[in-house]
Order: sequence, then structure tokens, then C-alpha cells
Amino acid sequence: MHADQLVGIGDEAGASLPEQIAAITELGWPGIELRTVDGVALAELDSSRFQRVRRAVQAAGLRVVCLDSRIGNWSRPITADPADDLRELDVLGDRCAALGTRYVRIMSYLADGLDEAEWRERVLERIALLGDRAARHGVVLLHENCSGWAGSDPERMLRLVDAGGPCLRLLFDVGNGVEHGYDAFEVLQRVLPHVEHVHVKDAVGVPGRAEYVLPGDGDARVHDCLRLLLDHGYSGALSLEPHLVTRPHEGVAGSDPGPFLRAGRRLERMLRTAPTGVA
Repeated sequence: MHADQLVGIGDEAGASLPEQIAAITELGWPGIELRTVDGVALAELDSSRFQRVRRAVQAAGLRVVCLDSRIGNWSRPITADPADDLRELDVLGDRCAALGTRYVRIMSYLADGLDEAEWRERVLERIALLGDRAARHGVVLLHENCSGWAGSDPERMLRLVDAGGPCLRLLFDVGNGVEHGYDAFEVLQRVLPHVEHVHVKDAVGVPGRAEYVLPGDGDARVHDCLRLLLDHGYSGALSLEPHLVTRPHEGVAGSDPGPFLRAGRRLERMLRTAPTGVA
């Protein structure tokens, strides 16, 4: 792998942008993934605050690899107004252009009581709508294997790719299988050709009660997933999201960079000691 593939989600290290930039810089990594600043979602920052973010990231010499949206996540089920999704995508599309990135992370919606057939049809319809809007902005939506209709099932992920068209690809989080009850390595084998972005975390526990640990210390088969990706020529970002301090889906946030830095160093060691032909 190349050193420039290592990046991190900034708010996993700290709430404020200076804390986020400091952690990524201390690791010596070239890129950052942006989700929130001071607890505020990137799409909700007013113009002046966003411009300060843009200038600070550029001054630090960091490239922005992805913007993490709330589209389709646990806070916005498929029954929610699609105007909210389109509005956020419009804002983030413009902000992608300003930051020099082309990726926006999404998920695929909780059912909110709908039966399976209606849930599926409404999700696929919404994803097609979002894919069309993404094309107007020249951005690519990255669906994460997390909560939502296509969060755990590789066949559903592939249907989502078809529905979204050329502006939808997959973000694969190697650590989400423990929380959501599936073998991440087996799912990754099925969807690998469509993966353009990767999150790295690890966990132990049972579905719904995952406890997050340093990469390689858990049950998520992080070694196997990384080996599979790199053996098949994966050249996108490996973005650290350890969930050791900050876990947005649980409403937990912190500003202690220590665990994030330890997870980053562990990931570096895992990649340095990978078998010949992998790293």
C-alpha cells in the first residue's frame, strides 16, 4: 500500500477542528475525512464557519477525502421528507467543490415500521433520486455498510449500486459487522469490485452491544479484510474511525486524541507487518 492512503475521520480525535488537524498531523497522514466541527454537522455550518474550516485544512496541507452526511443514517428514516436529503446533498456538493473532494458518505435508511417490500422500493427510489442529484454536482455517493436497508446484506448493496447509477459506489467499514451481526470479510468478498472507500475500526461483543478496541484486537477480521483489499489492488483511502472516544450513533463524543493516535499507530504497524505481496 501507499502511505498516502492513510487518513482519518477528524472528529474521532476531537470536537474542534484544531484538535482534529493536530491529530492527523501528528500521525503524519496526508488526509482527513470531515463529519462534524464542534459537534455541528458539516452541512449545518454557516458560510463563514465553513470558510474557516476550508482555510484551516488547506493551511495544514491536508487533503479532504470525503464528507460524511446524515443522509439515510439512523436519524433520518426512509419515511422522512426527501427534501432534507436533497438540501443536504446540495450544500455538501458545493462544499465538495470548495474542498477538492468528490465523495459524500450516505447510508440506506431505517424502515420506520414499513414492511419489507415498501421499504425496499422507497429506498431504491430515493437512492435513484439522490444519484441524479449527485451527478449534477459531479460528486459520488458512498454507501456505508451500517444501519439501513442495504447495511448488512451484500445482495442489497449490489441492488443499491444499480439504483444509484454511476454516482453511487460503496464505502466498506471493516468493523461494522460485529455491531450489525455479519461477517465483514464474507460481505467484502462479494462487493469488493464496488468499494471505493474504507473505514477501519475493530470491535468485540454481540450485535447491538459492540465494544470497540484497537485495530487487530477484536473480532472484525480486520487483518483479513485489509489483506483482501490490498491483494486486489485497492488504491482508495483507509480512513481510521476507531470509535474509542466518539460514537455518533450512541450520541457519545469526546476530545481525547490519545486513543485515536494509538489506533492510528496500530493500523500503521498492521500494514507494515502484512505478508509479502500485501503491503
